Amino acid sequence: MEKFLRHAGSGLLVLLLACGGMGACRSDIASRKSNVPTEKSVAHFDRFTYAGKDEFYAQHPLPGPDYFYNPILPGWNSDPSICTNGEDYFLVTSSFSYYPGVPIFHSRDLVNWTQIGHVLDRPEQLPLDGQRVSEGIFAPAISYNPHNQTYYMITTNIRRGNFFVKTKDPFGTWSDPIWLPDVHGIDPSFFFDDDGKAYIVNNDAPDGPALYEGHRAIRVQQFDPETDRTFGPRKMLVNGGIHPEEKPIWIEGPHLYKINGQYLLMAAEGGTGPDHSEVILSGDAPMGTFVPWNQNPILTQRHLSPDRPNPVTCAGHADLVQTPEGDWWAVFLACRPLDGNFENLGRETFLMPVRWSEDGAPYLTQGEERVPLVVRRPGVQRKEATTFGNFEATDEFDEATLGQEWFTLRGPATELYSLTENPGYLSLRCADVSASERNTPAFVARRMQHHQFECETTLFFEPADAHDAAGLLLFKDETHQYFLSVRQQNGQKQLALEKIGEAAPELLASDTLADEALLRLKVVSRGTDYDFYYALGKGGAWTLLCKDVPAHYLSTANSFGFTGTTIAMYATRK
Repeated sequence: MEKFLRHAGSGLLVLLLACGGMGACRSDIASRKSNVPTEKSVAHFDRFTYAGKDEFYAQHPLPGPDYFYNPILPGWNSDPSICTNGEDYFLVTSSFSYYPGVPIFHSRDLVNWTQIGHVLDRPEQLPLDGQRVSEGIFAPAISYNPHNQTYYMITTNIRRGNFFVKTKDPFGTWSDPIWLPDVHGIDPSFFFDDDGKAYIVNNDAPDGPALYEGHRAIRVQQFDPETDRTFGPRKMLVNGGIHPEEKPIWIEGPHLYKINGQYLLMAAEGGTGPDHSEVILSGDAPMGTFVPWNQNPILTQRHLSPDRPNPVTCAGHADLVQTPEGDWWAVFLACRPLDGNFENLGRETFLMPVRWSEDGAPYLTQGEERVPLVVRRPGVQRKEATTFGNFEATDEFDEATLGQEWFTLRGPATELYSLTENPGYLSLRCADVSASERNTPAFVARRMQHHQFECETTLFFEPADAHDAAGLLLFKDETHQYFLSVRQQNGQKQLALEKIGEAAPELLASDTLADEALLRLKVVSRGTDYDFYYALGKGGAWTLLCKDVPAHYLSTANSFGFTGTTIAMYATRK
């Protein structure tokens, strides 16, 4: 019990103390849930469970307590950025049009991570109205300025421009957005030099017209931490890429460092697909001349055989961090496709040690080296609860607020869901907005984090008419979804599985339901296919509704986009 309390959130600790201990709380929860809510047009979800079952982890157990699995943050945690104050590490990833925005993780050892919140957790920080799922917040970069002991997170709201927020306490709240009207393009990041001067580097347009599709540049401008403004000239450091004659595309995600007296500029090249890579240049000053390393790229998997087992692809968009012991590590994004094209998990966060060449260049892979899925960090022991490997998660919806793993679309949606109106349930009101619109639906989701997994929820739902529908939504974007829903058809309850796209929804399977208030829904993913089940009552046997539903429909290879697939509890009026 003592160990549990040390790792519990403060809200849970207060709840336990108020209830007189774990046993009393369980009794109180059972009492609250004994009264089944029956309000029509409101879906009440009793609990949600998610269990990863990837075969790789079962077949490749970690050889010791100081090993970990890549990715360290599985399931659509793209564009990672990391910083340290010398003791704590903080890591952020992209959130696009989900709310809240920019998840932030904390670690003391680079291996054991805990999500401590979201940087953008207020509507005034996160204007997302009308944006597609793959728009919104791009490539956040987190930095620590030791000169004023302040943390900065700078990013792009793709429809609004570049901005940053700041805080003295990353465990607490962050400022309102401070917009940067003179910084154009995308992917800005801060660099705080040891002389106290500050700079912003970012992807921007080249001088003159673009010479080809994807022709971009890296620019730098000085920044004043006292006034929170940029000033002086904006200089182009890189035009196109490290080999302009080869017409490199999408130089982006830049970071500046000063290591052993040398300025290093690191950036991604080749787009976010299979040709993705990371390159390094060295310079004499932040606004000086930068020369590419002669063995670039420092990270890529684009040239490896697509038939290799357990492939890691799309590797790039890296950020470096130094440990107190003087070692350097890098976080970066990559994908783990199945059968060459199933990228349902999206771009994930990986961690690798950095090596150094004799001429002072950092690198992660060279030649035929592959991104490892099992990595050792000597001297660091992983904890029992990890963010990687096969894990299970259960939410009984007994707290007054959603856990850190949940998110909505484009806004807080608090007028559409509640955890307090019917304590012990997540209640979703059927909304006139659907998940196919660029608005905020009654939608509460989490990431898919494994190719093979099972998720299950318990649902109480009384549709008022044939327009009401509620259940589980497998969601990639506005036009790629599978909806396992309860609805009313000809005066009877019906369970239906629909494939939702640009045209009218396609009914894949349906069953008429008995007059039972409690329904359990389950999705089983086998990586390339999904199976959908239901059961009546608490002890009812599982019934297969539909088998072998192609997962490829929700894959990035089919749908495009920058996110991975999510699983939502969802209610709508169609």
